[in-house]
Amino acid sequence: MIKENTTPVIILDFGSQFTQLIARQVRESGVFCEIEPYHIRLEELKAKNPRAVILSGGPSSVSAKTAPSLNKLLLEWDIPILGICYGMQLLSHLKAGKVGTGTAREYGACEIEIVKASGLFKGFKPGQKATVWMSHGDSVEKVPHDCEVTAQSEKCVVGIEKGHLHAVQFHPEVAHTPIGKKIIENFLFEVAGLKPQWKIENFLSQKTQEILEKVGSAQVIGGISGGVDSTILAVFLGKVLGKKFHPVLVDNGLLRKNEAKEVKAFLKTQGVSVKVVDASALFLKRLQNVTDPERKRKIIGKTFVEVFEKECKRIPGAAFLAQGTLYPDVIESVSVKGPSHTIKTHHNVGGLPKRMKLKLIEPFRELFKDEVRALGRSLGVPEAIIGRHPFPGPGLAVRIIGKINPERLDLLRDADSIFIEELRTSGEYEKIWQAFSVMLPIKAVGVMGDSRTYESVVVLRAVTSRDGMTADWYDFDKKTMAKISNRIINEVPGINRVVYDVSSKPPATIEWE
Repeated sequence: MIKENTTPVIILDFGSQFTQLIARQVRESGVFCEIEPYHIRLEELKAKNPRAVILSGGPSSVSAKTAPSLNKLLLEWDIPILGICYGMQLLSHLKAGKVGTGTAREYGACEIEIVKASGLFKGFKPGQKATVWMSHGDSVEKVPHDCEVTAQSEKCVVGIEKGHLHAVQFHPEVAHTPIGKKIIENFLFEVAGLKPQWKIENFLSQKTQEILEKVGSAQVIGGISGGVDSTILAVFLGKVLGKKFHPVLVDNGLLRKNEAKEVKAFLKTQGVSVKVVDASALFLKRLQNVTDPERKRKIIGKTFVEVFEKECKRIPGAAFLAQGTLYPDVIESVSVKGPSHTIKTHHNVGGLPKRMKLKLIEPFRELFKDEVRALGRSLGVPEAIIGRHPFPGPGLAVRIIGKINPERLDLLRDADSIFIEELRTSGEYEKIWQAFSVMLPIKAVGVMGDSRTYESVVVLRAVTSRDGMTADWYDFDKKTMAKISNRIINEVPGINRVVYDVSSKPPATIEWE
């Protein structure tokens, strides 16, 4: 992991799906941080010489026999500790407070009152009200005797402090807590005395040196999918490795309309020569009659590796495979940092088969999407590329529900192309985190030219988000939606019905599969 000049903040993961958002908030404040599992050995943690520690939330109850806990010696260290949600309950429990189960459940937006305007709440006023985001069934019923209450809700204590220990019951890391950014910055700068020295330029210089040392004289083959992450990866590694970098774009037959040609043309302007391998027939053959989304992902991942294996044999000295894996990909696929639940498998996460001699290079593995975009700007990548919406590694395979075939792919590509074109024309593309079309495994009756039709149904999906971890559906005006729907139905023979997805994440995911 990249090291910064200042000692990083360590975030201990107790299983919260929001742990990554804590890291994002800390980094956005200009302080580098690392996430570690809650069960990291105290000696390992001490070796990192952290200036501050944050305890994440989690799904457990501190009273359960299997509840994740801490070595109490950590509380004796003279460094600031911030407990969030479960982290607050755990601190209270370890300091002989009382935590009750189910007596003060709070979920969603909640109003709190600030009791003491110090520490985390410096700059606020006693008695001031604020809206925060809650997600807890357990609560602190008896505050440890040596702790002071700093905030409370109608139902329970939601903020405590004692010396270097600080805690809140709500989630300051989520966008639904407007005062959250201020609270985290108070912890970093006022309580811990850190300075905002982390910048993406630090990442560029340090990661460049790391890659050069790791690669040496070997050759690196790059996996280019066509999305923002892999495109910026190609620009980055092209500058770092020059002719030692051999990017390959596998046309798996699941890309968006004209995507392979457009990506190749752009990278050529950056001095990066990409080889496009048409493996669409192989991918579609293996995906024939496959409907389970996890099977699709695993088939695509396996085939992806096989294609690269063949390409590597054509490149003398190839020893590494570079991928544009991001932090959310890792977190949603495997619990590498702690007990967080697996959401779905990402085709580019999990390593390579043992038979392959290639080693992985994943420069962006610890970065969020917006950090990659910031890195792209530092590299001089045009906004038209940086601002492209995320595209899943498995491509349209996870946007076609049910069986995949060339006909359904063509229908989806045409519908999606119209959707995105209209968003750009209306100026709404930049306001949306991700927008795309989904093909349903059903047909619907319609009437066209006084004749009965029985054709495909397409779903439009558009969401706003900060990082893809949580998302809200985008509220189109009726005129825009009507134009998009009419164009798709009129211009794409084979589709006679368009619907719009109005679900948020959670409980839904952004992609349908």
